[in-house]
Amino acid sequence: MMSEANPLNSLNSSLAAVPSLQHKIEGRALRSILLTSLTWISALLASVPLFSVLYMLITRGGARLNLEIFTELPPAGFEMGGGFGNALVGTFVMVGIAALIAIPVGIMAAIFLAELGPFSKLASVARFAAKTLTGLPSILAGVFAYAMVVLTTGTYSAPAGGVALAVLMVPIVVLTAEEAMKMVPKIMKDAAYGMGSTNTQVIWKVVLPTAMPAILTGVMLAIARAAGETAPLLFTALFSNYWIFDDGHLAVMSPTASLAVLIYNFSGMPFDNQLELAWAASLVLVMIVLVVNVVSRIVGKPRI
Repeated sequence: MMSEANPLNSLNSSLAAVPSLQHKIEGRALRSILLTSLTWISALLASVPLFSVLYMLITRGGARLNLEIFTELPPAGFEMGGGFGNALVGTFVMVGIAALIAIPVGIMAAIFLAELGPFSKLASVARFAAKTLTGLPSILAGVFAYAMVVLTTGTYSAPAGGVALAVLMVPIVVLTAEEAMKMVPKIMKDAAYGMGSTNTQVIWKVVLPTAMPAILTGVMLAIARAAGETAPLLFTALFSNYWIFDDGHLAVMSPTASLAVLIYNFSGMPFDNQLELAWAASLVLVMIVLVVNVVSRIVGKPRI
């Protein structure tokens, strides 16, 4: 007759296994601490250029900020004072034109890609084209708008600049809007179809309202990118030292100033006044882009 197992032997065996388990836990904890530290160090190193640029902009551009620079025209070479009010207005006008073109086109294209023909050959080609355009050098967008608008109208203008910026905005709007629509729960659409809604009603009453926060995020990111572009505007809008207004009307079919081109022009001048204005314009442009990005994050934040 075999004797029962000694409980003390089982307990000793369990205790003998504990140090090995503790050793494994300590090793994982050490690796976790090491990888976390490396991640923080990498993040800090990556943020050094950003904060250094912001510091220079605030210290050098912030000293020149006042109401005058937002209401006056750029000065000539040896003149003092002045501002970039016309460049600020021109930037808003051209980005506005680009938004009027890119947002409807982008959202309509996204509706087709996400809802109407997601698996068609045309959808595959459109997705490929949109993804390719996201990596398109901005100067090529300017060349396209120059050939299509400037040569056709015979003048540099705000619409030409708007078309160039719209080419850069459309792929961002299309891809973000398509993904936003795909995230709409299928059960919501099925419920609408079950109540007798048509495909058009489902899109306009269910899909678009539900996906709108994410769509607006993509739109604002596209606007932020367009606001900081320089190369396309050199080919299309050029620059002007005058207001875009003419007797109370927008003179859009003429060379138009923008903040990005003003920074480009003034940063290479040998006059301190123009250099100070370039720094101030850079700070204003960065703040505009920052505000647009922050608003996009707030708008696109999921609602609980």
